Amino acid sequence: MAVIGTGEAHGACSLLHAAGTGYGASIALDLPIIVKALDKPSKRHLEDSNDVLKAVVEVWLSSGLSLPDGLEASDIHWAVASKIPQNRGLKSSAALSIAGLKALCEATNTELSDFEMVNLSSQAQINAGVSITGSIDDSWACLTKGWKLINANAEDIETGVVMSGPGPNPDDWVVIIAARDERKTRPELESFVPLFQEFEKALMALQQGEVLNCLTINGRAVCSVTNDIQGRKIANDAFINGARASGVSGSGPAVIIIIPSLVSSSAKRIKSTLDRLMPSNQIIETKFLSLDTDELEIE
Repeated sequence: MAVIGTGEAHGACSLLHAAGTGYGASIALDLPIIVKALDKPSKRHLEDSNDVLKAVVEVWLSSGLSLPDGLEASDIHWAVASKIPQNRGLKSSAALSIAGLKALCEATNTELSDFEMVNLSSQAQINAGVSITGSIDDSWACLTKGWKLINANAEDIETGVVMSGPGPNPDDWVVIIAARDERKTRPELESFVPLFQEFEKALMALQQGEVLNCLTINGRAVCSVTNDIQGRKIANDAFINGARASGVSGSGPAVIIIIPSLVSSSAKRIKSTLDRLMPSNQIIETKFLSLDTDELEIE
């Protein structure tokens, strides 16, 4: 068994659910994933119940790209090491598809632009049935640092980027994730329509640069869409214990809690509260992956 290509990506959380207004945004988190393309099956169980990587190979081929010499689609096997909990709203499918595409790029000496990567990633997620919006904002957040506001109804990936931001300084904030149990179902697009005005408030907050406020407003709206009473309570309790922002990510159930890094007592109180609600392995502490000054200058 030989590794023919390796790709890396990271998880993310929602700032704005694209089903709410047609505009979506996600922000990169330090939840790494490594995907290796192999020429023979791995002995380790592959965590890809939705066949996202199979969809990645299919969109790769349908785009006219070639596999390594002598290999058919059925000859490509995978190994995945991921810190991203699945089916929680933490963009595991977007990250898996991005890392899988990077592995195929390395295996075939192919160079794709970020726009091409996001396009293929989005198509793979739609084909695998793991996205109700195309998850273009998620793919961007899992490929790059910071966040991008995306018009999900734009004609192409390039014109769909409405605005972008570097993200909060990772040194200033602690990100706690209450992952909770895996979701069993995804909400229908129609369920978001009655909450349009609330999602619009989140969109306006992001347009004004209020990233954390956007996360909170969006999270409350998603809780209303999914009738997630516990998620709303976790977010509200986090504020009482010193959080500056908190809300459900994606369609849930993960709740993102943002705490100033200087107030370590708040983080301890919040984690102690969560300990009474869920197993310790569902409570994750991480940070934002943001663009620093040097990277901003390059762009």
